[in-house]
Amino acid sequence: MAGKVRMIIDCDPGHDDAIALVVAGCFADLVGVTTVAGNAPVTHTTRNARIMLDLIGSSAPLHRGAERPLVAPPRHAPEVHGESGLDGAVLPEPSRPEDSRDAVGYIIDTCRTEEGLWLVPIGPLTNIALALRAAPDLAGRIAGISLMGGGTHGNRTPAAEFNVWADPEAAAIVFGYGGRLIMSGLDVTHQLQATPERIARVREVPGQLAAIVADLFDFFLSTYVPRHENLTGGVLHDACAVMALTHPHLFVTRDHHVVVETSGDFTTGMTLIDTRRHRHKSPPNCTVQWEVDSEAAFGAIVGAVGAFSH
Repeated sequence: MAGKVRMIIDCDPGHDDAIALVVAGCFADLVGVTTVAGNAPVTHTTRNARIMLDLIGSSAPLHRGAERPLVAPPRHAPEVHGESGLDGAVLPEPSRPEDSRDAVGYIIDTCRTEEGLWLVPIGPLTNIALALRAAPDLAGRIAGISLMGGGTHGNRTPAAEFNVWADPEAAAIVFGYGGRLIMSGLDVTHQLQATPERIARVREVPGQLAAIVADLFDFFLSTYVPRHENLTGGVLHDACAVMALTHPHLFVTRDHHVVVETSGDFTTGMTLIDTRRHRHKSPPNCTVQWEVDSEAAFGAIVGAVGAFSH
């Protein structure tokens, strides 16, 4: 796959994770997939990842990861993603097994032996933090980390976005790891929505995958829109972290210093983004995505679905 960005996706499928896997399977060199507890327990997220990899015909290795955060108790989101983590569509039984239950070991070994890999965590950052803590040399070996998480506002709390809130200690490790870091937070992801009109475009694509994705989008819309005053569709958060690498021209970015709050009565899990214009502000450690051409991005998503529909 010459010319394609090479990546390991660390995910907790999750409706938006599912479409992120489709996008990565089409536009990136998907080297491997690891799973983590987040939107649902890790048994569920691993099963969902197996199904999605089957649907896109991917032979990428799949390794199950952490079943709980570093410190906090397990936190899931059945009110958004359903009890399975991927409610809303009739899904086939997965045919492929998981390759191991050692996602962290897989991440370490692969990043040490493969050149130029991006890590793309789109769930809680537990696996990535454990890998960086066990193998600090990874910071100098990988191309970078493109994550979905954080923002200037929250969704799980007024201050905290779900992925960072679910494991703030892990997020603090990742944001402080010292290498190249791209953040797709709520400020940009809320611009990429699966509205009824866009879902209808997916339904026009022939094949099994398109029908399943449209059903998943319908469910996601039904849980998302009633919970948000300013949204008209389900938010495709995780696709932004993949497309930051495969379609960087669609985004407006700026470099900032970002830290994670790990304690506080009201701010645990907050990503504090230094947007000050001061000459002596903290040096940037993160490229933050602020805007996306949502129509072009959704067009790419439809194209990816079409590439695998048969």
